[in-house]
Amino acid sequence: MRARIRAGDPDAFRDLFDEHVRSVYNHGFRLTGDWSVADDVVSLTFLEAWRLRDRIDAGAEGGSLRPWLLGIATNVARNVRRAARRHAGALARLPRAEVVPDFADEVATRIRDRDQLARVRTALAALRQPEREVLALCVWSGLDYAQAAAALGVPVGTVRSRLSRARTKLHKLVTAGKLQPAGETAEPAGDRGQVPVDRAIAVRFAQENSR
Repeated sequence: MRARIRAGDPDAFRDLFDEHVRSVYNHGFRLTGDWSVADDVVSLTFLEAWRLRDRIDAGAEGGSLRPWLLGIATNVARNVRRAARRHAGALARLPRAEVVPDFADEVATRIRDRDQLARVRTALAALRQPEREVLALCVWSGLDYAQAAAALGVPVGTVRSRLSRARTKLHKLVTAGKLQPAGETAEPAGDRGQVPVDRAIAVRFAQENSR
């Protein structure tokens, strides 16, 4: 598979997409808190993966390409967030338009998973970007420390310390009652080993034992 993808085999790359698109999509949402942005992350991640396919170690045996893809997705999410901040800044400098009725809130109340999405955004907002990325890779996506370190290009010790800080912050939120368990599923159910989000997200993060 590695050799075929490196050689530009479209069928092998299609298999790679089918196998890992759910992981990349979920990871994109976990880093951005926005499903539509997660779609952009998926598209850009696989475009980058195709462009960078010659960096794959074709001689490696039995190693999944999932950590490699999630590393690319993490960088893509960073760039998407920077672009969003620049766009928001540009809009803020424009003259204020006349206020018109906004029915978004009324529509949003009908969305079944709105409460869970709010909890995810609260959890994300409580963390610095490096902590959020490590949490998403190690807890949500299930990478071990070494895989997360390889995906992010940092030492294993850095992954451990960032994850520890993230769990501490989330534990404080749980203790303060700012993150409560929710019974609804916030993201589409995956069939490739993804962690379902119908559990108490923050509680699981804060209390999960270190790998």
